[in-house]
Amino acid sequence: PSCEFLIGYFVSRQNFQHVQTFPKGDFLAVDLGGSQFRALEVKVFNDGKQSSQLESKFYPTPKEVIQGSGTELFNYVADCLLDFMESKNLQHKKLPLGFTFSFPCKQTKLEEGALLAWTKHFKVRGVQGTDVVSSLRKALQKHKDIDVDVLAMVNDTVGTMMTCGYDDPHCEVGLIIGTGTNACYMEEMRHIDLVEGDEGRMCINTEWGAFGDDGALDDLRTEFDRELDLGSLNPGKQLFEKMISSLYLGELVRLILLKMTKEGLLFNGKVSTALLTKDKIEMKHVCAMEKYKEGLSNTKEILTELNLFPSEEDCIAVQHVCTIVSFRSANLCAAALAAILTRLRENKKVLRLRTTVGIDGGLYKTHPQYPKRLHKVVRRLVPNCDVRFLLSQSGSAKGAAMVTAVAYRLAAQRKQIDAVLAPFLLSLDTLREVKNKMRAELEYGLKRETQASATVKMLPTYVCGTPDGTESGKFLALDLGGTNFRVLLVKIRSGRRRSVQMYNKIFAIPLEIMQGTGEELFDHIVQCIADFLEYMGIKGARLPLGFTFSFPCRQASIDKGTLVGWTKGFKATDCEGEDVVDMLREAIRRRNEFDLDIVAVVNDTVGTMMTCGYEDPNCEIGLIAGTGSNVCYMEDMKNIEIVEGNEGKMCINTEWGGFGDNGCIDNIRTKYDIQVDEGSLNAGKQRYEKMTSGMYLGEIVRQILIDLTKQGLLFRGQISESLRKRGIFETKFLSQIESDRLALLQVRRILQQLGLDSTCEDSIIVKEVCGAVSRRAAQLCGAGLAAIVEKKRENRGVEHLQITVGVDGTLYKLHPHFSRVLQETVRELAPQCDVTFMLSEDGSGKGAALITAVAKRLHNIGRK
Repeated sequence: PSCEFLIGYFVSRQNFQHVQTFPKGDFLAVDLGGSQFRALEVKVFNDGKQSSQLESKFYPTPKEVIQGSGTELFNYVADCLLDFMESKNLQHKKLPLGFTFSFPCKQTKLEEGALLAWTKHFKVRGVQGTDVVSSLRKALQKHKDIDVDVLAMVNDTVGTMMTCGYDDPHCEVGLIIGTGTNACYMEEMRHIDLVEGDEGRMCINTEWGAFGDDGALDDLRTEFDRELDLGSLNPGKQLFEKMISSLYLGELVRLILLKMTKEGLLFNGKVSTALLTKDKIEMKHVCAMEKYKEGLSNTKEILTELNLFPSEEDCIAVQHVCTIVSFRSANLCAAALAAILTRLRENKKVLRLRTTVGIDGGLYKTHPQYPKRLHKVVRRLVPNCDVRFLLSQSGSAKGAAMVTAVAYRLAAQRKQIDAVLAPFLLSLDTLREVKNKMRAELEYGLKRETQASATVKMLPTYVCGTPDGTESGKFLALDLGGTNFRVLLVKIRSGRRRSVQMYNKIFAIPLEIMQGTGEELFDHIVQCIADFLEYMGIKGARLPLGFTFSFPCRQASIDKGTLVGWTKGFKATDCEGEDVVDMLREAIRRRNEFDLDIVAVVNDTVGTMMTCGYEDPNCEIGLIAGTGSNVCYMEDMKNIEIVEGNEGKMCINTEWGGFGDNGCIDNIRTKYDIQVDEGSLNAGKQRYEKMTSGMYLGEIVRQILIDLTKQGLLFRGQISESLRKRGIFETKFLSQIESDRLALLQVRRILQQLGLDSTCEDSIIVKEVCGAVSRRAAQLCGAGLAAIVEKKRENRGVEHLQITVGVDGTLYKLHPHFSRVLQETVRELAPQCDVTFMLSEDGSGKGAALITAVAKRLHNIGRK
């Protein structure tokens, strides 16, 4: 692909008229690839007419330069450019430059291209496989008195198409017929497997000069073609070009005349030294010999200069040879062009195609018969195409300058986007700082004198053991932590065939209940429990119950939990500061239909750790990365000053979502984080959670998109009603948009479903924004977790720790990159810890039941 997709909308002829106007100013271009090197300046005027002014200068391309070393070649180009800039008094201005480089290159960016192979008469050492733009930049940097920024590299065919497209919006093919030959055209993105994206079009540089290198043209190649190829700089390569371009046609004519002379068909069989000399007949001679009126006299004059002394019949025969060779060239070129035109017509699904072909090149411009022959054959081969042939008046380099002008604007836009996203790019040092601050807050939360003011609350859960495999029985579990509420019946079987069976039902928590009164909330919960018990046919059974309550609670025992504060959109009144177990018991009493043995109130992180601990005894950490974000871990009792006793361990629910509420991470909070926080139900609280959890990431993305739109970088600068709506971006959309398997057209469809009318370019930017926000979230989560595992390592007093982290949460499970980035961050920040991540299977339900079972087991042991 010859142009980066990000400017696909620019090079698309169908959109050319309504491309934002070219930025006004001065642009430089250099053109390397033909018999001469060219430097030029293009001035673009913002006068409403898209007018421009061009000044250029040609320089020779000496053989020692074009067949020397890469350093010599690019130094020569830089020296010529310096001379041109001095002649125009431009050496003290910073100017963008476009580089027309007329050789096959593999491009991954507009300003980057690795040379695949030299063609024509070029054979420079040490360049093949390297980035030619980088080489040019290095050569330019040696001249301290000029300041040039190479923004674009294009092939001469692309430059020609762009130059002609500037004047004719129907131009969608570029054709070079000169020293070499090549074509480019606008291809549908959906057909280009090498580039991501399936909407719009991109310019493809065909490099058709190599057509036939696989033997496809062997039945058309003559003995003269083969002889010419063997004597060329690149035998076996560019075989199609060697049958068409001006660099080779004169030599083909010489080889034919030489054979005819040796066979006595010309010049009385007398061969001159000149006729034996390679490249003695050039294209300029062929053109002169084919001129309509002066052709015969020109032929006689040229042959006489070659010491051949022709008769009139000889001149007529030689003129005929020239005609056959050039006519074949035009025929072959027409056939290849017809294939491209047919593809364009089929891509557009039209019966008749109207298009323009922009053309440049010395053979087409100077040969007296070539254009007429080419046009006639093309129209015969594709009668259903109305083709206009437009000669490029200012060459391909002006097109390079035009591409550079747009690339200049895009580079400015890129800087704006980078400036917006820069605060989301966290360095390793910044992440280490976050880890260290988290570690300090963990310690504050464990100490009696600082616990009250600590932002990471380090709440004791009174869960003092993990499953040992002896647990068995039937247990109820409740799971409240998001917009849905679950009731579960869990059957645990012990022994060699131990297993856990679960039956559950999901109930919605309406917004008016979430933000109503506490009594209404718990009455609704009890109604859901009653429905489930009836559904399962166990309404009369008094089963032990574990209550997963995924909000910050201060516990005095395993079955008592005082709500510290609501999070995740809940705001029911008269609950904060109250024991949620008592509130549940009161609601059960009010209903007076059944009774339950509430054994444990647990956090979802604790449930996650217990679920994974049931499978892996090495699991002593639980992580939730979903709607909210939290961690728990098994802490040594001797370190928990707010609980009596020094023996054994207890699970600590860190409630790390409040990390930073004291301002300790304000240096990494962006203006978008502040906007999201100020618009939330609990402004100033849970700052870390608002930077790391699924509930808020989409809202951060929305705020960034609004800012980019205000700057004119997205959605045509129009803020839609949809974009103004809070909560439009859910975590699932971020996950879908960032999926590696999702093409850009599908990303655009997602945005359209959200009411955002976007272009494919918008989709790229939105995907980048989503990636920056989710990557930062994963890195911050990883930095916090690194602090936990490092604390565990120091608690055990070991140099190297092996530990398992049980993980649950939709962000971790469903996002395409979150888990990988989090794990990489932990490895970077805690290199002495070998951490295994284990996905939890229903930690909130199964975990609550297991905690209840363990609590019952420990209670029974205590009674004995």
